[in-house]
Amino acid sequence: MIVVVGSFRLPVAHLAAARAAMARVMIATRAEVGCLAYAYAEDLLEPGLIRVNEAWTTREALALHFEQPHMIEWKRERADFGLTERVMTAYEISGEEAL
Repeated sequence: MIVVVGSFRLPVAHLAAARAAMARVMIATRAEVGCLAYAYAEDLLEPGLIRVNEAWTTREALALHFEQPHMIEWKRERADFGLTERVMTAYEISGEEAL
């Protein structure tokens, strides 16, 4: 399993418009083959900070994700929204345990 954890920032003035675009990306991505989880969440203490978490069955599924039309559109949209400080890290998970 591949887990992606990250964050990015959006200007607070663009959050309302960006929420609709992010929701579209989440819906489309969650329907992709190999997607186990995909979420954006607004940080409650830092306005404009968006947390990202994803889980994928394989690296190949994650690679295909970036080629999807909704991701190509999102890449264009996020530039228009003024997205900055994007930091994403992929982790290969060998096991899991409920906490």
